Amino acid sequence: MNGNKRLIFHIDVNSAYLSWEAVYRLQHGDKVDLRNICSVVGGSEQSRHGIVLAKSIPAKKFKVTTGETLYNARQKCPGLLVVPPRYDLYMQCSNALNEILQKYTNKIQRFSVDESFLDFSNMENLYPDPIKLAEEIGIRIKKELGFTVNIGISNNKLLAKVASDFQKPDRIHTLFPHEIKNKTWKLPVEDLFMVGRATLPKLHKLNIYTIGELANYDLSLLTYHLKSHGRLIWNYANGIDDSEVKADKNIDMKGIGNSTTIPYDVRDRKTIHLIILSLAEMVGERLRKSENYCKVISVSIRSSDFINYSHQRKLVCPTDSTQKIAETASELFNEAWKGEHVRHVGVHVTDLSTNAFYQYDILDSRNVDKMRDLDKVIDKIRLKYGQRSIVRSSFINSGVKNMSGGVGDDEYLVMSNLL
Repeated sequence: MNGNKRLIFHIDVNSAYLSWEAVYRLQHGDKVDLRNICSVVGGSEQSRHGIVLAKSIPAKKFKVTTGETLYNARQKCPGLLVVPPRYDLYMQCSNALNEILQKYTNKIQRFSVDESFLDFSNMENLYPDPIKLAEEIGIRIKKELGFTVNIGISNNKLLAKVASDFQKPDRIHTLFPHEIKNKTWKLPVEDLFMVGRATLPKLHKLNIYTIGELANYDLSLLTYHLKSHGRLIWNYANGIDDSEVKADKNIDMKGIGNSTTIPYDVRDRKTIHLIILSLAEMVGERLRKSENYCKVISVSIRSSDFINYSHQRKLVCPTDSTQKIAETASELFNEAWKGEHVRHVGVHVTDLSTNAFYQYDILDSRNVDKMRDLDKVIDKIRLKYGQRSIVRSSFINSGVKNMSGGVGDDEYLVMSNLL
């Protein structure tokens, strides 16, 4: 390998939450491997509002999908075993994985709790054969930790990540620039990283149905129709990405949450939505400060009778937008609320990943770039002049603070002490 060429690995744990739970149970005497039966991680067995966070291969055969509700998953697979998430266990497993990876290179970026990028550029004297190196890493992880990973290999982070998402589990795939045409161009355009549900119909209107058609589309026309997002996905279709493996970027939180106890009973939907927005303001600011995106948003509710329940949703594309967090949390509240008086509300975000890739999807009603710029400006003003230096008009004379809540005393705590 030429010394000027980059070599990037993307390590992706196969069905991480479920695999880690399965390994832990087997090590503690269980006879049944969760990976070999219809099972999911996604909430308590009694819950009807949780979502599927991870699924086994047998469950996948029943068309159980990540992000769908547990209720729907049970309809597809009546004998489904539901295991509640244990984030402390997942962080321990993630750390154990990272310890092994550190033995091969110190140029590691933990992209999420179950994904990492490794930079082996200019190390061909130490590791002359990338495939053999990947095989050694995969075998060692399986032998020492008990779970499997997919490894994608390329000369940039984007292609390495795409490669790791090919056939699973326990596989090694390469996707170098000269392989793009044969390996990806025939695939549906929706399989491309960053082409979401809102972008897809726009591409179809342009008669773009495959990744190859996108890669060969006139860039100026694409940019005219899709703005900066058009250039981004055109670059991705052509395998263009020059982002660095940033070894200082760690996932140092497993989630961020704010909650507040309301000093009076509230049954007015508009007021509760304002409270949710107030909480989302704080959550969004902290999320951006940590330089992470979230992919799961949840809302928790406590009634005046001290009955607790919650609702959550997995996003198509990760976000760090205050508005997106607030809108999603309000929608979740509307779906879960039973109409009783409310005394406590919480907003939480989990499934964090570093903002190594600029992750968003084209939305019909807003300019995402402008929203992100606005969030950054608001953050800077509040940092310099205080939280009340800039306030949304909806809070004026409402009796609701524009930013409220603190870290909840639940499972969504700052996890920097673990990393």
